[in-house]
Amino acid sequence: MSEWIDTTLGEVLTLQRGFDLPEAERLQGIFPVIASTGQIGTHQKAMVSGPGVVIGRSGSIGGGQYIQSDFWPLNTTLWVKDFKGNDVRFCYYLLKSMNLTMFNVGSGVPTLNRNHIHPISVSIPSNVHEQRAIAHILGTLDDKIELNRQMNETLEAMARAIFKSWFVDFDPVRAKAEGRDTGLPKEIADLFPDSFEEMELGEVPRGWKISKLSNVCEYIMSGGTPSTQIPAYWDGDIPWLSSGETRNRFITKTEKTITNLGVEKSSTRLARSKSTVIASAGQGHTRGQTSLLLFDSYINQSVVALAADSKQVSDYYLFFNLSDRYEELRQISDSHSSRGSLTTKLLNNLDIIIPSLELVSKFSQFTEAVVGKIQQNLLQSSMLTELRDTLLPRLISGKLRVKEAEKLVGC
Repeated sequence: MSEWIDTTLGEVLTLQRGFDLPEAERLQGIFPVIASTGQIGTHQKAMVSGPGVVIGRSGSIGGGQYIQSDFWPLNTTLWVKDFKGNDVRFCYYLLKSMNLTMFNVGSGVPTLNRNHIHPISVSIPSNVHEQRAIAHILGTLDDKIELNRQMNETLEAMARAIFKSWFVDFDPVRAKAEGRDTGLPKEIADLFPDSFEEMELGEVPRGWKISKLSNVCEYIMSGGTPSTQIPAYWDGDIPWLSSGETRNRFITKTEKTITNLGVEKSSTRLARSKSTVIASAGQGHTRGQTSLLLFDSYINQSVVALAADSKQVSDYYLFFNLSDRYEELRQISDSHSSRGSLTTKLLNNLDIIIPSLELVSKFSQFTEAVVGKIQQNLLQSSMLTELRDTLLPRLISGKLRVKEAEKLVGC
């Protein structure tokens, strides 16, 4: 183990404010545009050569982002202009390990001044090879987490592509109507009709129905929140879901938990596993976000949970149908609700196309395997994240030796 030296953050690296780039001036390209909360788009030009490191300067401060490609850091960020010979990814983990919220100088919007954090005392390995070894251990965990994310993205895209082809574009029906091969196994192709009929929603495969959502659901309900003024209601072992958590397409855990007493003393309600959950209210893009709940959980009043009536449709069909209707959900809540909320009444009256139950079952058989793999990857990533967050402060401070950490990680 090499010598560790006491120094300041400004002696390790130099931070620089990002660059203005209004959304209207962004031209879609190959270079990521990085804001304080992460990538928010692409541009045809990069201002910084990768790999690089960015932290939040305004809005969301601190944290850390490691960008391998060339990129454009926005003016809401601080990016590392000079690593001064230190390992780039080690510097990323160093910044990520620091709580910079105490250096907030914004009266309204949280703001970070680089001149205030450059003098912070830090201790780092003098040998860049040890810096790289530390970064490699932590990076191995992050790389696996990122690989799982990419795999899940691909798996979800596969399921969505099949849903869209079968139940939105009606590709197999069109193929049969035109005398073409559907490209599907015969036992699946035979489940599709070979013609259309006109209904109130337009052209629909013959024999399929249009129904109100309330007619094909076991329940459509919202929940409630135990009083936050009573500690006895909180931090129990019962999951409790809030609307902001619908940012995750597939939900494997909740950020907060409640107690049995919290359940008894509030209007929260239990949504079963495989329910579709929709944010009925929330700031920004939250309202209308749709997720699949992969465990039993209680919900709050800004979440609507829907469970399929298995005699008519499946939970998976319901989820992929509704999750593809984000703009529609936001539009109906804006036009039919004075407060812009997505009420259970609005959802009850939403139209939905219902294919044959046999066809829905075929789709669900495929989707169940896909969602199962997604869930497995999410649970693994959660464990890897917990391990990384445990090792990070100990490795960065030198309290844990590299060789010991390598055994824990298996790298």
